[in-house]
Amino acid sequence: MRTRALIVTGIILTLIAVSFGVSAQEGQGYNYLAAAISVGLGCIGAAYAVAKAAPAAIAAITEKPELFGKTVVFVGLGEGIAIDGLLIAILMI
Repeated sequence: MRTRALIVTGIILTLIAVSFGVSAQEGQGYNYLAAAISVGLGCIGAAYAVAKAAPAAIAAITEKPELFGKTVVFVGLGEGIAIDGLLIAILMI
């Protein structure tokens, strides 16, 4: 959860910083830059979350196979960070 909050905060701060002080003509290029940054940071955060959660999930499944459903949920939450970055990018464009 802490990683997700840090990534979302970084994305929002980046978007705000890029948006200030830009005229309407120049703004479109900065919107694309902000969208690219939000997708990139979201994917980095998702990769970090999955890199931490997936090995722990595999170890838990090895010891107790009935935990498969719970562990898949935690790995899926890590993937959701990338989707958040993509949605912000779509909203920016």
